[in-house]
Amino acid sequence: MKRRQFLKNASVGTVAAAATTTLAAPAIAQSAPKINWRMTSSFPKSLDTIYGGAEVLAKAVSEATDGNFQIQVFAAGELVPGLQAADAVTNGTLEMCHTCSYYYVGKDPSFCWGTAAPFGLNGRQLNAWFYHGGGNELLNEFYAKYNFIGLPGGNTGTQMGGWFRKEIKSVADIAGLKMRMGGIAGRVLAKLGAVPQMIAGGDIYPALEKGTIDGAEWVGPYDDEKLGFYKVAPHYYYPGWWEGGAAIHFFINKEKWASLPKTYQSILTSAAAMANVDMQAKYDAKNPGALKRLVQNGAQLHPFPAEVMDACYKAANELYAEIGKENEWFKKLHDSVIAFRNDEYLWWQIAEFGYDAFMIRARRG
Repeated sequence: MKRRQFLKNASVGTVAAAATTTLAAPAIAQSAPKINWRMTSSFPKSLDTIYGGAEVLAKAVSEATDGNFQIQVFAAGELVPGLQAADAVTNGTLEMCHTCSYYYVGKDPSFCWGTAAPFGLNGRQLNAWFYHGGGNELLNEFYAKYNFIGLPGGNTGTQMGGWFRKEIKSVADIAGLKMRMGGIAGRVLAKLGAVPQMIAGGDIYPALEKGTIDGAEWVGPYDDEKLGFYKVAPHYYYPGWWEGGAAIHFFINKEKWASLPKTYQSILTSAAAMANVDMQAKYDAKNPGALKRLVQNGAQLHPFPAEVMDACYKAANELYAEIGKENEWFKKLHDSVIAFRNDEYLWWQIAEFGYDAFMIRARRG
């Protein structure tokens, strides 16, 4: 089934069938007005996977509405800076944006749960929480304070642990480390003595090259290769314990959303879900080849030492408890995620981990 046909069937349903009659045509025409929206991305066009999620949605919406609902996509910096995308939606300057919820933890640390938090859910588990664990409903109650709703619009899968100019052999090596790491994860590292800094994706390479920072994380092999980090920071660590599965969201101004015909709301929701699935599929398909090329070009792969993982896990739980005492929304979202995570890993250790562990051994054999 073609994408356009699928979206129409999913969102219009029996109304589409009624459109075949002459009498129904005027009603259909009235419910399909011509609308033009603008959407800013928090990402540069060069990152075709994560920026591309916005284009996937815009194309699907246009096709499903016969071009009546057009959404023009702008890269980070073309209309507003990448890390101010949500602000433009809150104040109604733009109808929507494609961004990461955790970019806005400076406003409220609760924003982290819309994207990823240290030792949280992996990509599949996060989608399960969004769609069937009450996650979307809880987040949208919170997002209402900022005058927008959120639709999941992509996931990177489990990320890598970042690029470092020097090896990380123990917890002591974290002390004083200037690390490109924002949000809640940055606060976890700060508990261990690191100096976290939030830097937009396009500015990371020159900061590493000049030694302004000692390490940086972005996403994973495919995007990291494009950004060239291996040329200036050869030590490539895993796993990215702060992002077991990082979600990207479409934030939509509440008034603009309410003004849409129900059919368009349904089409937009379906298109967001399509972009959500498509992005992680792209990363899963593209990361293996990129990882091989990175190693061939000199990247040195290292797992984080067990003592570092344990120390970060302990620091994360301490931080969550501290924030939760002062922030009701943070505690509500945290409690929901952790309860869901515990049940998910009860299942994961039986089927998913059992299967994957065997297949990894079989591949090596």
